[in-house]
Amino acid sequence: MDHHRSSLIAASFVLVLLTGPVPRSAYPAADKQPVTYSIPLPPKPDFSALAWLIGDWAGHTTGKGSEGDVHLTLSYSLDQRFVLMKEEVSLPPGKASPAVHETRMGFLGPDPLRPGYRLQSYSSTGFITLYHVTAGPDEVRFDPEGGANPPPGWLFRRRITRLGPGSFSDKVEVAPPGGTFFEYYSAKLTQVIEPKPSAAKPAGAPPATAP
Repeated sequence: MDHHRSSLIAASFVLVLLTGPVPRSAYPAADKQPVTYSIPLPPKPDFSALAWLIGDWAGHTTGKGSEGDVHLTLSYSLDQRFVLMKEEVSLPPGKASPAVHETRMGFLGPDPLRPGYRLQSYSSTGFITLYHVTAGPDEVRFDPEGGANPPPGWLFRRRITRLGPGSFSDKVEVAPPGGTFFEYYSAKLTQVIEPKPSAAKPAGAPPATAP
């Protein structure tokens, strides 16, 4: 009997140990604040060197032969962390080239590896080209650096030169596979200024008379 009672006491003691109070750490901490995660954002780029080029521009190619049309728009985008560049170019046929109508769009942002900017340009031809962009007070250069799908073997480069308030020259050069650069086209563009809306007279208002 004593042996049986000792076994029951031991079993009860083990049961108490197994079913005793559970520590607070085993329960969800209802009184703890939820963890908030944040991703540090990079500083906004300095686009001051391109400020004079932001806007809507239109013009024609210069030189001999029929004129082509060029329309270029640069605007800040995505909380001013990028510059959106849109372009439409129409060129007449030349002696050794067909007529061209091409639209392009790209995002320009800081170059993480060196001073300047990077432009990833997408074309209606299907090409995706990367450019390194350097900007000075009166000149912006676009130099080819490959890309996801550039024209095979061909290189295009560009130089925009400020002529004065509201105008610039645009020179595009091209190099065939294994060849040297030659002028593809040059153009002069002026800034497109939207007319301010005039105050409309209410319908049926009598004409103004001199006092």
